[in-house]
Amino acid sequence: MTIYLDVVLIENLCMNYIILFSTGYILKIKLNHIRLILSALLGGTYAILAYTQILQVYSNILMKIVLSIVMVYIAYNPRNVKLLAKQMIIFYLISFVFGGCAFALLYFIKPQDILMKDGVLIGTYPLKIALLGGIVGFTITVIAFKSVKYRLRKNDMFCEISIFFGEKSTTAKAMLDTGNMLKDPITRMPVIVVEKDILYKIIPYKILDNLEKIIGGDDLSEIYEQESIEYISKFRVIPFTSLGKQNGLLLGFKASKVITYIDANEEELKNVIIGIYDKKLSKKDKYNALLGLEILEGSKENEFITSASK
Repeated sequence: MTIYLDVVLIENLCMNYIILFSTGYILKIKLNHIRLILSALLGGTYAILAYTQILQVYSNILMKIVLSIVMVYIAYNPRNVKLLAKQMIIFYLISFVFGGCAFALLYFIKPQDILMKDGVLIGTYPLKIALLGGIVGFTITVIAFKSVKYRLRKNDMFCEISIFFGEKSTTAKAMLDTGNMLKDPITRMPVIVVEKDILYKIIPYKILDNLEKIIGGDDLSEIYEQESIEYISKFRVIPFTSLGKQNGLLLGFKASKVITYIDANEEELKNVIIGIYDKKLSKKDKYNALLGLEILEGSKENEFITSASK
């Protein structure tokens, strides 16, 4: 079987370029095509050296790993080791997908003249087969990564929270809301917006059923029982311009503590206000509280967090 080294070089150059391009595309890296070509050319040169056995060391697995690192570094010029490691992982994952697509196409086409030598697939199959394998691999990889990212993003939008007020507590399912920047105007504490139905376990029903009267300063004699008065003294009015209403007001109270449950981790938050919302936040009851990302970011910086437990 006659093998033309220029064909081997071109085939590997094309495949390496597609793999490098796919890696950069998925990681949203600003691509420099000249760097991609140089990196792909290095991989193609390795294929020729491995086949001709000009240098035996090139078939060593350690040298293959070093070659991959150099290729990724040339292609993307990562700023630090962490980025390099991330790019390497995606590079290898895509390479495995492309390799599977190439073998699948070869299985259906069944070329006669083909062999594997030092990890390099050599044969007389046309160049368009290699390109077709790259295109199929690219399509499968992009669809798979988008699907996984969508599922992760969808799952990460929600978390369970426990709200404590005195000795009582209740639970809610919160949606992580990037638009929830609501704060108490006096203390500047962040506000978690919670449906009032969730709070009946910790707040007297006479307060929750008369939110508008309390906010409006109406006659409150019917709810001025001793227990209610103790609670009312701890409430404050919070202005807001969201939730479908301009210049609205929420009745809020400072929670004793709030515990968030994210990815099997528990974090206890301090200095958090609970804003009582008297309507539904979700039409399909997918969630009943809005948790601002600022609260979670602040907890990581120890602004609102007091302890962590499991």
